[in-house]
Amino acid sequence: MTAPFPIPSGRLEERFEEKSPLYQEAEAVAEANRCLYCVDAPCVKACPTSIDIPGFIRKIGTGNVRGSARTILTANLLGQSCGQVCPVEVLCAGSCVYTTWGREPIRIGKLQRYAVEAALAKDGPPLLPRKPPTGRRVACVGAGPASLAVAGYLALEGHRVEIFDRKPLPGGLNTLGVAPYKMKADQSLHEIQWILSLGDVALRAGVAVVTEPKGEGEIAARALLAEYDAVFLGLGLGDDSRLGIPGEQGAGVAGAVDFIERLKVEPGLALSGVQRAAVIGGGNTALDVAHELALLGVDVALVYRRSRAEMAGYAHELEGARVDGAHLVENRIPLEILREGGRVTGLKVARAEGGKALPHLEARAEEILPVDLVVVAIGQSRATQVALAFDGVALDAKGRVVIDPATGRTGHSKVWSGGDCVNGGDLVVTAVADGKRAARSIHAAIHATPERPAERQAEG
Repeated sequence: MTAPFPIPSGRLEERFEEKSPLYQEAEAVAEANRCLYCVDAPCVKACPTSIDIPGFIRKIGTGNVRGSARTILTANLLGQSCGQVCPVEVLCAGSCVYTTWGREPIRIGKLQRYAVEAALAKDGPPLLPRKPPTGRRVACVGAGPASLAVAGYLALEGHRVEIFDRKPLPGGLNTLGVAPYKMKADQSLHEIQWILSLGDVALRAGVAVVTEPKGEGEIAARALLAEYDAVFLGLGLGDDSRLGIPGEQGAGVAGAVDFIERLKVEPGLALSGVQRAAVIGGGNTALDVAHELALLGVDVALVYRRSRAEMAGYAHELEGARVDGAHLVENRIPLEILREGGRVTGLKVARAEGGKALPHLEARAEEILPVDLVVVAIGQSRATQVALAFDGVALDAKGRVVIDPATGRTGHSKVWSGGDCVNGGDLVVTAVADGKRAARSIHAAIHATPERPAERQAEG
């Protein structure tokens, strides 16, 4: 299948090998036959999208790959990418009954990816049926996993969906932010191509939704309310947060999300001259960047202000990065990025306790880490201000969109929301679950609202 959003070759991410390669058929069948097909399976309870995991695995074991994929995709339209990027170690596989016996859990993520990829690679009738057109229109703001799930499920219901995204490539962090040893950008784009084929779905890339348009490539929030039956806000997160320390501005310092995006889609990006790097942070994004740099042959120090036990990132991700060469410098707070002639030469840090620096009067409390590159992975800003252009939509004290947790509906009767702009930053599968919940609520709401004949006739 050819990606509808071609990206150039020569990307640094192409150098990475897959951490978990795709199963061959015999491997998948053998692994599927290990499953106990539990009743009231704990793996299903651990899945945010409630995939019938024993059901889809049983179908793989009996050779019914299309049926297996249909079971997965009915529950999770992004089942292929979730099979690659989900932290199954702490979700479904981490809940497998085999783990309680000290045995290797079923490789649920690999089986899930295999079933979807194998089914989509074969010609045949659509895996999921589509209902007749309804004439209803829904706008999705943002093209990340939450919006893609909304678009796909509503398209299957016969609604027309238009997705607006300010970036030229859709997918949000699924395309631009996933570590390339887990999933590459073109794999995400292939999945998006399939979602767009589910019905009347249009992608308007390079179009930002704003309060007051100032030129081409912008559309007003009020225009969406006037032209569509419903609006879904999948706004994601904003720019990388900064440290606010001396020496941070200039070459040799990058935000983690921006760095990963460049690594994944920018042709010709090189790390020439970078032998040592510091990645600042303790979350999964920090671990991903540290792991990526280590795989590229860079000596990486992961600098965290607290102890290893207090890290927000998953233990298995830290171990993977450590095995491939990254090392943890715990209980350290960055004080200054040192430069010579504009070039980064070091990172001054202070020893810390409980996330706070020890008194600077103690000479032993400070040290310098020699580095050529500093990557800051301490979180992202909010990208939710545009939400306030919709009357009735509110933000909480942390800048997150406020919704009804049962439906995803905001304070505006025509506006729903979900994903990172609501939860502050979580998993792809969580965003898909949010999108599926919102799609159900939107479908019910617009079916309960009489169509506006005069407006439909005017549109024609």
